Amino acid sequence: MARGVEALDLQVWSRASGPSRGPQCRDAMAHLDSEVTEECLREDLKFYFMNPCEKFRARQQIPWKMGLQILKIVMVTTQLVRFGLSNQLVVAFKEENTVAFKHLFLRGYSGVDEDEYSCSVYTQEDTYESIFFAISQFHQLRNLSLGTLGYGENEDNRIGLKVCKQHYKKGTMFPSNETLNIDSDIEIDCIHLDLQTLSKNPQDWKNSSFFRLAFYRLLQVEISFHLKGIDLQTIHSRELPDCYIFQNTIIFDNKAHSGKIKIYFDSDANIEECKDLNISGSIQRNTQYVLVFDAFVIVICLASLILCTRSIVLGLRLRKRFLNFFLEKYKRCVCNADQWEFINRWYILVIISDLMSIIGSILKMEIKAKNLTNYDLCSILLGTSTLFVWVGVIRYLGYFQAYNVLILTMQASLPKVLRFCACAGMIYLGYTFCGWIVLGPYHDKFENLNTVAECLFSLVNGDDMYATFAHIQQKSLLVWLFSRLYLYSFISLFIYMILSLFIAIITDSYDTIKKYQQNGFPVTDLQEFLKECGSKEKCQKESSAFLSCICCLRRNGSDDHLMLIN
Repeated sequence: MARGVEALDLQVWSRASGPSRGPQCRDAMAHLDSEVTEECLREDLKFYFMNPCEKFRARQQIPWKMGLQILKIVMVTTQLVRFGLSNQLVVAFKEENTVAFKHLFLRGYSGVDEDEYSCSVYTQEDTYESIFFAISQFHQLRNLSLGTLGYGENEDNRIGLKVCKQHYKKGTMFPSNETLNIDSDIEIDCIHLDLQTLSKNPQDWKNSSFFRLAFYRLLQVEISFHLKGIDLQTIHSRELPDCYIFQNTIIFDNKAHSGKIKIYFDSDANIEECKDLNISGSIQRNTQYVLVFDAFVIVICLASLILCTRSIVLGLRLRKRFLNFFLEKYKRCVCNADQWEFINRWYILVIISDLMSIIGSILKMEIKAKNLTNYDLCSILLGTSTLFVWVGVIRYLGYFQAYNVLILTMQASLPKVLRFCACAGMIYLGYTFCGWIVLGPYHDKFENLNTVAECLFSLVNGDDMYATFAHIQQKSLLVWLFSRLYLYSFISLFIYMILSLFIAIITDSYDTIKKYQQNGFPVTDLQEFLKECGSKEKCQKESSAFLSCICCLRRNGSDDHLMLIN
């Protein structure tokens, strides 16, 4: 009430003395107005950088975003667990069918793949028998298979087997005379064997000229066929079953002409919508409950997305006010570090997480309704969004000083670590290329660039060292000596020097943060501006009270769009 009377007195005084005071009065009013603007800006800045608990104590503002994030963690994690359990059934069904197909169609399959291929043959007779065995097993599938399998149509909308062979166009070869005459152009011949043809006398198609293979010209034989299946195990989880199309391919690889034909088996399973489902029970009702739950998750994430986007927009507006004020009063620009303080990186992480959760939940609902079958994309979106949600919990732990050390250390050390990794990565790539080209022919772990990079990363972590040293083939003394020099130098350089420096960078950042917590952090322009309020309150108590009154009056008026609530 007293402040209102003072404000009224000031207005009366300004009106009465306006004509007589002249420029001096206008300067005083302009100075007073600038102080009011500065005080309002300072209070908005203080409120913006408060944590949710401080905001609640200051203005009784309920921390809706924090409560919403906690609810979202529970909802998104529950959704992910349910989808993961459902996805496990899909993966298990695909893997078990692939193993069953190998036992059904590969002659003499032991149950364990030899290498990247399933098995191998070494004679012409074994090659013919393996090809005919796969064809015969396909014909008798309904009498052999234990699964819910049926024949499917291939790319030509035909049911049956497609057998193709690749071979050089023509040529002659006499190894004893070391003579070779061959045309390197490749020919591809194919034949389609439908069920009607396979039902006839097997000798009719076995004696076909197509199966007379010239092994010195043969590159590979490929047998492809499609099968259909229904996954019934989802019924036990009260879910609608999935219908599958298995695109199976058996490849007899003779490109090396080394006397060993490698047999590859590949099964690509695609999920399709079942055309006619008639299932009685409570499965349909359970599906509806899951869809409602997913829709609720979308609503929660959408609300979180809107609130965080709003906070970022308000932060950018406040930054613009502060930059203009600072430039006008101090005649200089604000440093980049202070400008970035207005952009909350946690909110950006939450926005990305919300977008991925919304898109993943929509895909999950379509998969649940059997309108889509893209499990992989849905898994990536839901898994990454859940990862970001749980990483975002660190923000709330950062309100406590004991937990905030981790966040500050990561922020301080990240630029240095990235620069250090860029330099160390050049050395790592050099060792990768060198190991691949020199040791590749003599060591399984150096056969391609991917395995070389994985092997070297394991060595940096101290894994599998003895096996890497021991498995090198001692066919060449020079290569064996080079492998010792190569491995010893890599291990010594990366474990004893680079890894130690990497840890030292993080330790140095940690020690710096600990010293700052004890002696105080460096004061920036933004922090200095926020601290000025305390000294002014001591020197100008009456003016301060009056300015606060005017600030409140202004916020209730036309400047509401400048008021920021984080």
